Amino acid sequence: MTVNSAGPFGSRLLGPAGQDRRTLRIRIQLILTSALIIANLIGAGVVAALSVLVVPSAGPDSHTLGVLAIAAPVYLCAAIVAGAIWGTRDAFRALRWVTEERTPGAEERKAALRVPLRLTAVQLTLWGLATVLFTVLAGLLQPSLVYAMGFTVGFAGVVVCANAYLLSEFALRPISAQALSGAAPQASGSGVRLRMLLFWSLGTGVPAAGLVMVAVFALVREDVSATKLATTVVVLGCVVIVFGMLLTVFTARAVVAPIRSVRIALSKIRHGDLDVAVQVYDGTELGLLQAGVNQMAAGLREREHIRDLFGKHVGEDVAAGALGAGTELGGEVREVSVLFVDVVGSTTIAATRPPTEVVELLNRFFAVVVDEVDRYDGLVNKFVGDAVLAIFGAPVELREHAGAALAAARAIAARLRAEVPDCEAGIGVATGPAVAGYVGDRRRFEYTVIGDPVNEAARLTELAKSVPGGLVASWRAIESTSDGEGARWRAAEQITLRGRLEETTVAVPREES
Repeated sequence: MTVNSAGPFGSRLLGPAGQDRRTLRIRIQLILTSALIIANLIGAGVVAALSVLVVPSAGPDSHTLGVLAIAAPVYLCAAIVAGAIWGTRDAFRALRWVTEERTPGAEERKAALRVPLRLTAVQLTLWGLATVLFTVLAGLLQPSLVYAMGFTVGFAGVVVCANAYLLSEFALRPISAQALSGAAPQASGSGVRLRMLLFWSLGTGVPAAGLVMVAVFALVREDVSATKLATTVVVLGCVVIVFGMLLTVFTARAVVAPIRSVRIALSKIRHGDLDVAVQVYDGTELGLLQAGVNQMAAGLREREHIRDLFGKHVGEDVAAGALGAGTELGGEVREVSVLFVDVVGSTTIAATRPPTEVVELLNRFFAVVVDEVDRYDGLVNKFVGDAVLAIFGAPVELREHAGAALAAARAIAARLRAEVPDCEAGIGVATGPAVAGYVGDRRRFEYTVIGDPVNEAARLTELAKSVPGGLVASWRAIESTSDGEGARWRAAEQITLRGRLEETTVAVPREES
């Protein structure tokens, strides 16, 4: 899911991510051509505004003005057409992998990121040629205009090149995103710095140099009036301000757009939405920042996936404790209640039914047990074949652990009868002190409880298989309740369980009597 409301590339003009190659090519062709035409028209406007006032000198005579009025539009139209054909052909030669619908190689990726520079070089060539051509033409027609014409056309060329780079870089963002897909930008650590220095030079340095040249011309020429000088400085200053503002706006948008996408992504991640993806379309440190957010989101998704799997294997409470406080072999003595559930006749079920049916039946059985144990704040500690061992009171302390275990046992018995009638089970509940902690080796261990209540619950489960209702508990568990759950049980008999020396008072639910 992309994260920028203005579009994955910072503008709706550039379309959505994943658009087909033909649509993408047409869209970029239109935007790129329009951008270059706009850049050239801006340059033509600069020439028109400064052709007379850029340098304090006499304006062009009628003959010169007539020639320039014809030559300038003709050259401008020819340059736009030639630049569009030349630039487009050169650009799509470098982007051949896009039309061939294949992944670019390392060199093709670099060439794709350099396309804005190549298009700018085309404009620089055309406007450099225009500077030479019109300067020579001025020298032939009216030598006094040579310096003015050279500076005017040259300054306009700087304007065009700066705008051409910024606009073409904007138009080619979807291509840059494809070039950088699966590979972070190889920024040297100075990409943004060089970009800002370049645009400062074009937006401030060159225009300021123009003002200096105006002052120099005024000092050299003695026929420049104060009014003429002031007018020239005002006009040139206004052009500098407008051009500088335009360049600053474009530069700011180029820097802010990737940062905005990162900010939106981080906001979504902070609110728990890890399914975010930032389109990486900048070849500088900003692209590294975008790629870094994607890597961070992928790492967090993997971590949450592992945490989810960990929680499903050992229980959410054990997982949370392990992630928060770490793990250490050993344990502590806790007063706990143990619930043991075992399927009756599992061998017969496995022998008389297809394996897939057996698995489906056991999953329905386990779903009921896990659901009720979770509802009463217990921990399903392990699945032992077709049996389940659940703990109440560890690892998270539970004050009414006995009542919770007994209530969960009754709920499980009732739901199994109603929802899984073809899977009878014996259920036993016991309470007492046990060692709860991590057992095993440092390379492989698990959280478990060891002690008499575990053994007693297992023996009670064996007994429960022959008792109506399939549910029994030790009387100690009944005596440990204080929440009213004990009133739902009654003493049934005293029996010496297998493997034990003392008699155990067995309790059954009153409603099962």
